Amino acid sequence: MRVLVLNCGSSSLKYQLFETQTEATMAAGLIERIGEAESRAGVHHRPKDKDRVDYEADIKDHTTAAREMTRLLTEGEGSVLESLDEIAAVGHRVVHGGEDFSSSVLIDNDVIACIDRNSALAPLHNPPNLAGIRACLAVLPDKPQVAVFDTAFHQTMPKHAYLYAVPRLYYRKYGVRRYGFHGTSHYYVARRAAEMLKAMDRDGESARIVTCHLGNGCSMAAVAGGRCVDTTMGLTPLEGCVMGTRCGDIDPAIIPFLGRTLDMSHSQIDGVLNKKSGLLGLSGVSNDMRDVLEAADGGNADAREAFEVFCYRVRKYIGAYAAAMGGLDAVVFTAGIGENSVPVRRKVLEGLEFLGIRLDGSTEDKRGDRAITTPDSRCVVFVIGTKEELVIARETERVCAGQ
Repeated sequence: MRVLVLNCGSSSLKYQLFETQTEATMAAGLIERIGEAESRAGVHHRPKDKDRVDYEADIKDHTTAAREMTRLLTEGEGSVLESLDEIAAVGHRVVHGGEDFSSSVLIDNDVIACIDRNSALAPLHNPPNLAGIRACLAVLPDKPQVAVFDTAFHQTMPKHAYLYAVPRLYYRKYGVRRYGFHGTSHYYVARRAAEMLKAMDRDGESARIVTCHLGNGCSMAAVAGGRCVDTTMGLTPLEGCVMGTRCGDIDPAIIPFLGRTLDMSHSQIDGVLNKKSGLLGLSGVSNDMRDVLEAADGGNADAREAFEVFCYRVRKYIGAYAAAMGGLDAVVFTAGIGENSVPVRRKVLEGLEFLGIRLDGSTEDKRGDRAITTPDSRCVVFVIGTKEELVIARETERVCAGQ
């Protein structure tokens, strides 16, 4: 089965075409700067076993972008399909499903209405996700379309984990609660870790695992027996860990304090907390951990402290989730920082020897999915590459098979 996976941003369309039988990627690409008046869109198409295609074009909206994507897949030197008939279904990443969706679903008018309604909870993400869905319905009207939600994996959290201690009316009427994000990533790496534990003759099925998705956006999840029981991101992706430009956990009273002291509007404060905080705000250097570490190594004290705050927050959540689950069998590092930064992993794990973690230095710089702890470690630490697009392709195939 050939499944086309889409992940749409406000001015971008990212796609990947899978052959699900082999789970091979036939082509992948990105169309960026969609609809931006000051510049033409950038088109980047990477077909398997063929030369990459890069050019600029006038692309006014997501529907035009979807047409360009299908043309690239079927025409020219970068084509990988004889015709669009070879595409069996389309899977869409949708950030926020609220409490309406605990699993992936076939898209119809009711589903579109629910995604639209949940845009109030994710105003920066759901509208462009919907734009991608509508674009594909226009360009590929005869193909089944499946929505795969970032929030779905976290819907197994118990109430005591997702309720906020605010007047209950806010939850009942407006849906104010913890939802969590990066669900497809947490689901994939937790499941992969369970498989790797079984291969080590350990109990993977009932394992207590903390998954650390550390990139420009960062979140963690406590996974017990394959089910999410807690996660760091909340009503929005702003809560939890320190991130590239997001503040993570702060005293909520900081918001009215900034408003009064600096005469800032809610919108201005929201912009600072989402786009000017985190590693960027603390270091004054960059939102990229590589730049922060380089500056820290060069003697920049602010960059060193940004690194230490970042790692301390992750370490603190590992300890908290070990307590919440009554123990810990594995920790997983994934995403850009989690997979590639040895200094971050070492600093995060420093002081967690009481959990039975013993690092094996000979494995830290290697590539691929692996354990980086010694065989006698009571708690195994894994580095696992996340495959969110593959999860969406698998879910799309599963939903379509159950029609």
